Amino acid sequence: MSDIAIYENTNGDIKVDVTFEDDSIWLNQSQICEVFAKSKSTISEHISNIFDEEELEQYLTVRKFRTVQMEGNREVARDVDVYNLDMIIAIGFRVKSTQGTKFRQWATKKLNEYITKGFMLDDDRFKSGNSMEYFDELQDRLRDIRLSERFFYQKIKDIYTTSYDYNPKNIKTIEFFKIVQNKLLWAISEQTASQLAYERIDINLPNLGMNSLDKKGKNITKADVRIGKNYLDENEIKQLALIVEQYLAFAESMATQKTKMFMDDWIKRLDSIISLNGKEILNSAGKISHSSMMEKTSKIYEEYKNQKKQEEKKQSLKELEDDIKNLGVLK
Repeated sequence: MSDIAIYENTNGDIKVDVTFEDDSIWLNQSQICEVFAKSKSTISEHISNIFDEEELEQYLTVRKFRTVQMEGNREVARDVDVYNLDMIIAIGFRVKSTQGTKFRQWATKKLNEYITKGFMLDDDRFKSGNSMEYFDELQDRLRDIRLSERFFYQKIKDIYTTSYDYNPKNIKTIEFFKIVQNKLLWAISEQTASQLAYERIDINLPNLGMNSLDKKGKNITKADVRIGKNYLDENEIKQLALIVEQYLAFAESMATQKTKMFMDDWIKRLDSIISLNGKEILNSAGKISHSSMMEKTSKIYEEYKNQKKQEEKKQSLKELEDDIKNLGVLK
């Protein structure tokens, strides 16, 4: 079974070290008693209260582990109840002890960090190599965030404002993001943003053909169907994420070195990165105009909305019929 250590480091910071086994942690009552420096009767009472108050489900938080221990002069194998991390945390917020206080201080600090920043990392665990199995997942999630429309636009805007000839009122400035976006999309799909939306939208496909819609399962809006990136498949999204990461890393390097860059320089640098990845460079406006894309996607979106209304109407009628039948049975 795993272990937990709660202590105060040399800087006076509360630390909680957790040893994971099989991507999880389970402690028996004796171990939980050691963690929070409380008697077995106190921990048992907390566990009972947690279940009685339905804070946690027993079948999800308790398992039987086969353990071997010495009793007298012989080894005896017994089934012992062990509790997962959810239970350990729940007990930590109830128990009254010095260790319990330290645990709550640590947990509150981490929770505040998560709420304020939107993330929480244990840097030491990653640096030590103890969480390498999660490192790729972390990188993938960061790439996914960087690909979001709002984040990417803001980062590109931040980059562009460092240009020596930047002018927010210049038409070239307004078109810059569209150029960058189309070059990136063309590199991994050989289609511009307008072409992707125009050619891949399909009333007969789930989410109208949008494979990478950020809010799957939620209501699709007219704005969603006009975003070319939403129609990329999983492999295309991965390729796009890698190129975007390289472009932003290059931009950060230029900013750190305080290299003087003009607006056209950023486009040329992007072309170089695209070429380095063995992709084709977009040198035209594409085959599909923005107005043609807007017209087609608007038409299909209206069809989609009408379909949804009809489906909702049928569902409401079915529920009404079921209610009437149930009333008849009750009578």
